[in-house]
Amino acid sequence: MIDLGIILRDTFWSGIAALGFAMLFNVPRRTLVGCVITGALGHALRTLLMMSIGASIEGGTLVGAICIGFLSYRFGRRWHTPAIIFAVCGVIPMIPGRFAYGTMIGLIQLAEQGSTAPPAVLLDTTVNAVKTAMILGALAVGIAAPSLLFQRNKLRL
Repeated sequence: MIDLGIILRDTFWSGIAALGFAMLFNVPRRTLVGCVITGALGHALRTLLMMSIGASIEGGTLVGAICIGFLSYRFGRRWHTPAIIFAVCGVIPMIPGRFAYGTMIGLIQLAEQGSTAPPAVLLDTTVNAVKTAMILGALAVGIAAPSLLFQRNKLRL
């Protein structure tokens, strides 16, 4: 069962986060709406996929980032501005902060305890590191997808 309230809250707060980073990056005022839309819809799509079909966070992030990439491409053409403005602001709410934090804490514990560290710490650190890398990779692929598909000057080998 999908809780619509969770999706709406997720959409709202993701849009606010994207707006905050857009203002921090000093994007043109006329493009702020596009930044909010990409951030809100991309994150909401990830959450919806995770809640409705039980998608992993990595898979949901990939689909959400692809949505952001195509929206950014469209908004860039509409407002005659680089699409990366919308893409970066849109994916920032999906940065895997919790997993990256867990990785860093685990690495610190491993450094402090050395060979006496419990195997669970090594396992948790490795899982967090792999999740962080896969989510960041999904964000990169999602942002790059439209550019790869619509590139005007294809390389000829």
